[in-house]
Amino acid sequence: AKVDADRIKRRKFKVALDAVNGAGSVMTPEFLTASLGCRLDAIAIDPTKVFPRIAEPRPDTLGDLTALVRKTGADVGFAQDPDADRLAIADETGRVVDNDDVLALAVLRALSVVPGDVVVNLTTSAAIDDIARTFNRRVYRTPVGEANVVDTMRAVKAAIGGEGSAGGVIFPAVQLCRDSYIAMAFLLDLMAETGQTVSQLVASLPAYTRKSGKVPFTHGRLGGLMQALEEGFPEAAADRSDGLKLIWDDRWLHVRASNTEPLLRLAVEARDAEKATILYDSAWKLLTSV
Repeated sequence: AKVDADRIKRRKFKVALDAVNGAGSVMTPEFLTASLGCRLDAIAIDPTKVFPRIAEPRPDTLGDLTALVRKTGADVGFAQDPDADRLAIADETGRVVDNDDVLALAVLRALSVVPGDVVVNLTTSAAIDDIARTFNRRVYRTPVGEANVVDTMRAVKAAIGGEGSAGGVIFPAVQLCRDSYIAMAFLLDLMAETGQTVSQLVASLPAYTRKSGKVPFTHGRLGGLMQALEEGFPEAAADRSDGLKLIWDDRWLHVRASNTEPLLRLAVEARDAEKATILYDSAWKLLTSV
């Protein structure tokens, strides 16, 4: 009810799919062809076989999909993880789209069809804020984790939410879980409505440069590291709700401890690529020298 399926069907999009022999192996081909009228070329759609690649649909694991997009001349490529809640997208050239941009496109589409605000985690791109602002909607930020996002979505009756870094779109009009199917439908609907290719839609989003990495730390040193980082950038606004996020008008950095390993996860975003690199390198040097 929230997408124009007839409009999508009229376009007869050519779609490449990698369902990783997972839970989407049967449902996804039917969804794309019967429900949305796409012409489909698919790989890894046999649920009786093992996963043919690393489960997480990352750019470095999707070589077979990008090759399929180029070979078949597909308009778009979709890749799911084994339980089909996460989605990666390849544009018409075979380039895998940044996960934050996947979520941004879904937010752009959702806010045009339903009322309500947006909920994302602290590490998700500021492009979401820019898009929400054009619809006069508010963005709520939560600690990293799907459950944290969903709890706040329920509390504020959000229109849409998700986590850019995890390739997860959560649309409560369907369900309060990450959902690759609504993400696919929203993208195809945007393509059908605008007549633009995936690469053109991505290029129309607010432009940011993002960098991320992992820094090892010794048990018991976390507090000192966070304090040193905050003292190293005294001019920034600080959010301590999940690790430490330092925020400027045109850039931010977020450092948080891994839940499973003695690692700090460092993420940086800026409107200017040079500023992103400088901020990332400065934070990395500070964290590794303390």
